[in-house]
Amino acid sequence: MSLSPPVADLVAAVQRADSALGLLQATQALAASAHPDGAACLVEVLGFNNPGAAVAAVDGLVAIGEPAVATILANIDGNNYGARAWAVRALAGIGDVRGLAVLEDALGQDIGPSVRRAAARGLGQLRLAGLPADERGPIAARCLAALLAGCGDGEWVVRYAVVVGLEALAPELRGDPDGTGAILSALERLSRDDPDGASVVCLRAALALSRLDPGAALEATDG
Repeated sequence: MSLSPPVADLVAAVQRADSALGLLQATQALAASAHPDGAACLVEVLGFNNPGAAVAAVDGLVAIGEPAVATILANIDGNNYGARAWAVRALAGIGDVRGLAVLEDALGQDIGPSVRRAAARGLGQLRLAGLPADERGPIAARCLAALLAGCGDGEWVVRYAVVVGLEALAPELRGDPDGTGAILSALERLSRDDPDGASVVCLRAALALSRLDPGAALEATDG
């Protein structure tokens, strides 16, 4: 595929980079263009052993947004854990529903707490507004199921992200009393007692509860 001249030059600079700093700077320049033609190169950078460049590549893919999703999904490398972890972060930041299965799998099974944390946030903020009503409900239900399971994650940073995800997802479930009830119940439990005694999780759950249901938050505080 031929690239537009400005993007071709930026991609060539990434490919020519012969040092960690050079790769970082070239990736930052390509990411700043936010041009869809740069997505394939940015995805390739995710597999390099250069965390700084990977962060820049993720930022660039998120800036490109939906046009980058197909490229990310087509190039997820199951044999390269680092590349997959960065891809999860990119999909979480973009919020496209095509990344749902990857985010579900990451929250439920990834070995890295930071990856599970990104997946939890991503599941709470998928962009469902443009979907037909008959598709939004089932997708929101899948997000809810994954987040509820994540309430029992062994790392407090992941549980904190799950709380954030549940609060963000709640508006999508306003017409579903069972779904809304499940969110409020989960937040109430976490506001009262975090498995590891992490007060920051309890406080964040109480804040979410106060925003979604002030009455329930008051009861949790009084209890």
